[in-house]
Amino acid sequence: MFCKFNKGFLSIFLIVSLLQNTVQAQDLPQLVEIPAGSFWMGSNGWGYDYDEAPVHRVTLTESFRMSATEITNAQYEQFRPEHRALRGSEFGLSTGDDEAVVCVSWEDATAYCRWLSEKTGRHFRLPTEAEWEYACRAGTYTLFYTGDGLGGPMWRNQQTERNLKKVDLTVGQTPANAFGLYDMHGNVEEWCQDWYGTYPAGPVTDPLGPALGEYRITRGGSHNTPETYLRSASRSAAIPADAHSQIGFRIVEGPAPGVRAINAASFRSVFQTGVSRKRARWKAAQGPVFKEPIPFVIKPEDGTPFYRHNHQPAVTWCDNGDLLAVWFSCDAESGREMVVLGSRFHNGAWSPARLFFKVPDRNMTGSALCRLPDGKLLHVNGVGNSGDWQNLALAVRFSDDNGATWSVPQQVTMHGKRHQVIAGTVVLADGTIAQCCDAGPEGHDGTAVWLSQDGGRTWEDTGGTLAGIHAGLVERKDGSWLALGRGNSVTGPDGKPYMPMSVSTDRGKTWTVTASEFPPIDGGQRLVLRRLDEGPLLLVSFTDHPQRSAEKGMDFGGTKGYGIYVALSYDEGQTWPVRKLLTDGQYRFLDGGAWTGFFEMDATHAEPRGYLAATQTPDGIIHILSSRLHYRINLEWITQ
Repeated sequence: MFCKFNKGFLSIFLIVSLLQNTVQAQDLPQLVEIPAGSFWMGSNGWGYDYDEAPVHRVTLTESFRMSATEITNAQYEQFRPEHRALRGSEFGLSTGDDEAVVCVSWEDATAYCRWLSEKTGRHFRLPTEAEWEYACRAGTYTLFYTGDGLGGPMWRNQQTERNLKKVDLTVGQTPANAFGLYDMHGNVEEWCQDWYGTYPAGPVTDPLGPALGEYRITRGGSHNTPETYLRSASRSAAIPADAHSQIGFRIVEGPAPGVRAINAASFRSVFQTGVSRKRARWKAAQGPVFKEPIPFVIKPEDGTPFYRHNHQPAVTWCDNGDLLAVWFSCDAESGREMVVLGSRFHNGAWSPARLFFKVPDRNMTGSALCRLPDGKLLHVNGVGNSGDWQNLALAVRFSDDNGATWSVPQQVTMHGKRHQVIAGTVVLADGTIAQCCDAGPEGHDGTAVWLSQDGGRTWEDTGGTLAGIHAGLVERKDGSWLALGRGNSVTGPDGKPYMPMSVSTDRGKTWTVTASEFPPIDGGQRLVLRRLDEGPLLLVSFTDHPQRSAEKGMDFGGTKGYGIYVALSYDEGQTWPVRKLLTDGQYRFLDGGAWTGFFEMDATHAEPRGYLAATQTPDGIIHILSSRLHYRINLEWITQ
């Protein structure tokens, strides 16, 4: 049954509906005219800022109008009223109507532009990267449009913080540049239209960046960020789905300066070329195996970003017979310069390091690699919102060609704790993938476990926290889980501290913690716990911490040994009757890299500390990586 309206009532209804669906004039962003022109874009690109080079001439042939300030909460929530629930959700930031909107992804920002265009009959979009820098500089070539420094009034706690300091993000409160634009340096980073890519070498007109890519450009820097990231030339980027309290956006009115494909579904990141796709024929090793330790961290000579601190490895084997190892490289573990590098072990030698994964200007702490049952490789990595390693999100990628190319990274969590990835991904008996992550940034925060039941595409936190960070986890034959970790030591019957052993019978929701029979480990040390193909459980850990332990060494059959050891359990972790120091008795002077440095190996001394990762290839060889060195042993060597 249809209702009937008289003409007068219908007119009132239409007027009310029109008002409800029209952006209020006072809530429209204020726009300023940016004239057409040319400028020199970029910087010399020294050090961490290599992607700002080369300086190149850019011509913008059309004028455009840009919002004088970043889009505010009040303006954005006309489009999405439900966003109000996110105000202040991260460290209490951005609660007011006139504060810059945050916790918006690139997709959210472009959706707002489409909505505003439809409501006004005008064309709104995000600025291109070139438009943004041109508008920011407003005719200047100093580091900032204010000169070579910003000064106190424009600062919003310009330093790296683990817990972001709450600051006022109200727009338009600091001096505008010559074009009348506010907050181009700091307040919040701003999404741009472009995919992230390298700059051209020569002059360009109306550039729009690469046609395809992995990350969308952000510009301007934000609160709780060192001042250098707020420079006019500074480039950052993020996964398009990312949304956190340090990224917002401003808009441009005007037609797009060029046409580029937006769909990146077919894009694949190339790690290495010439990688074989032929399946290897594995031949089981005969007799006990212990091979000379060799470095897998090989300094590149091709300009790949490579820093002094190389640490936290992950490793897996590939169907073509290669090993693939990755690790982070940085000058500071809380640095935004951190990159994830990779190397391939092929025909008995490691290749020089190459860039494996990097979201520009983001901390990249924590990597894991896993060969899935179908031969596909899974890569899980932490991605920071800025620096430090507390506020990470989880991102995943896949390779179906032995790690030569990788799918576009998908961000599967938001930023926060419980996301610092630990090498040692486990595929459970039912096909579920289990990924351990540190539950927090401190040494006694324990370990969280994330589960994926769809091959790594979506993930869910079990909710429980097991004892010890950097934990290794195995599934026992009865379906329960066993884990060992660093820190959270448990006092044994003899009154001494022992490594905590955590057991869960409800798939990680709750854990029972008891003292293991192993000494605790500490800074610069990470263990390996895994099941060998032959059946027993393998633990690789350290006898003590060389700088912090009152009692040194462990007993190995009547002889005291120091450093890395291997242990076997044949009863699902109840007892560990086989223990052996990871050395063949030969004297060597070695560099363990990272926090380990130089050490002497002999019959009673093995590597004293390092972050361990391991994989076992189908020929039975157990490959153990420390922070820099690659060890190769087999079960027969352990048990001989």
